[in-house]
Amino acid sequence: MSKTKAAGVSQPCEGTQPAAFAEVSHFRSELYACLTARADALFELCDALLCTDGPVRTLVDLALAPEHRRGHGALYGGLNQGRIDVARLRRALAGMPLPRATAGRLVLAVDVSP
Repeated sequence: MSKTKAAGVSQPCEGTQPAAFAEVSHFRSELYACLTARADALFELCDALLCTDGPVRTLVDLALAPEHRRGHGALYGGLNQGRIDVARLRRALAGMPLPRATAGRLVLAVDVSP
């Protein structure tokens, strides 16, 4: 029986801008480093949350997402016993550059759905 391990490094897609890819890959590595307990389960949970189409209404929806390769027990174990270094995560998020359009204007997205 093989154990699954979360992939902390991104895989480039065709047509990806190298600088943007390096930035995202670095952030994923930093995010994984912020997860101090049950890191693999929490990291896959983050991937499932970000990659699932449409709203997530239940934890079962996340457990069934292709990005969450573990059983539903790992999802609950990660949420119940996982730990996050919040200060390190705060520094990682604050260190990310703001997205800008070609003219230098900030580009932000906001979800206003209830």
